[in-house]
Amino acid sequence: MSKRLSPAQRLQEEIDGVFAGGEDLAGAIEEVARLGARLLLQTAIEAEVSAFLGRERYQRAAAAEDARAGMRNGYCPTTVKTTAGPVTLQRPKVRGTTERFASQLFGTGVTKTNALESLVIAGFVRGLSTRDVEATLVEALGEAAAVSKSTVSRICEDIRDQFEAWSARRLDDIELDYLFLDGSHFKYHANASAEPVLAAWGIDTDGKPVFVGLDAAASESGDAWEGFLTGLGERGLACPLLVISDGAPGLIGAVETTMGAALRQRCLIHRARNILAKVPKNAQADIKADYWAIFDLPDNIEPGLDAVKLAQSRIDTFAKRWRDSYPAAVRCLLDDRESLTVYLRFPREHWTRVRHSNFIERTFGETRRRVKVIGRLPGEHSCLKLVRAVLDRASAGWRGFTMTPAGLRLLQDLRRTLHDPPTHLPQKNSETHTKTGATPTELVSATA
Repeated sequence: MSKRLSPAQRLQEEIDGVFAGGEDLAGAIEEVARLGARLLLQTAIEAEVSAFLGRERYQRAAAAEDARAGMRNGYCPTTVKTTAGPVTLQRPKVRGTTERFASQLFGTGVTKTNALESLVIAGFVRGLSTRDVEATLVEALGEAAAVSKSTVSRICEDIRDQFEAWSARRLDDIELDYLFLDGSHFKYHANASAEPVLAAWGIDTDGKPVFVGLDAAASESGDAWEGFLTGLGERGLACPLLVISDGAPGLIGAVETTMGAALRQRCLIHRARNILAKVPKNAQADIKADYWAIFDLPDNIEPGLDAVKLAQSRIDTFAKRWRDSYPAAVRCLLDDRESLTVYLRFPREHWTRVRHSNFIERTFGETRRRVKVIGRLPGEHSCLKLVRAVLDRASAGWRGFTMTPAGLRLLQDLRRTLHDPPTHLPQKNSETHTKTGATPTELVSATA
């Protein structure tokens, strides 16, 4: 590591390293909150010294209009108690000044930084007003911690820059095989209804997981999802091969509108829950076993149209067995049945991971627990949005997909078929690839 890095820059690298180590997501979020509070304090005290000297680190006095005599002279460690335990900061030292530098941040009795841990979560996401930062620093450090307007402005500018860079980043260099979409509701304010957050994760052509986007919305309507997906496209995200989601009508419509060239797979876990909700408890075990047996294909079945056709025939068998006893459950299964088996066209080693969007749902559950721990702060909506910044880094530690040579060939064939189909040669009916993986004459019809 370069000796010229400031303590704040080294802390930023430490935050990045949390996710490179593959730590579990819940632990990573807690660690980032702790390190983030430490980073905010370190950034604040370094900005305080810059304001005192009238120039930035390594800036010559002659180049600054309001520079005063003196220079930085290293650091001395300072321990601060936080809700996550003691943390060590590097307090800057100065020499050659005509008056003594005294930090306004650290008096006696700095014993709590829970407000700062919340502030950094909000700050990473949307940038805060100087009033937000001033109020939170006073809450954390006491009234005696009179932070100058210039110091607060520096903190806000740094935080805002990080958020704006993330939210406006181009997505042109991301080519996805799989895109997972889901929404979850969070309660941002007391005595107010929960608001949805829309999320997108993907698996790129190298099998690497990518956190694509996260945004708040007024509802999970088709317009909200279409706006979210359109925004990703405007930033350069290309159409994936397969989109995995639940069956929300607004979401399905938005996918068909914005990503019409992609195949669409409905989450089998969501569908199982919907079916079981229409069955009495004493019959749920049998229904559940029969449902999952539809998709438990023999090992000798290769990915492709034959696998799709076999699973669809098993859906017919399920419907025939249970139609008289539980007609509502059967109708639920048959609704949009084609989208339940699309994943069978893809590499077999990916089947169990691309037939549901539970990956996002688990992450949302962990996020909700972390939000409860953080507590309320001015505009708790911003606290939620920090997940966007945290998970963007966390995605580097998520488990990717195995890409075998045979699997890569299959994905490449699908990409040519879906995104660059030949126009000069007629296709035989027996080999026509539709949106669901079947021929026009088969039971399975095309769906986006």
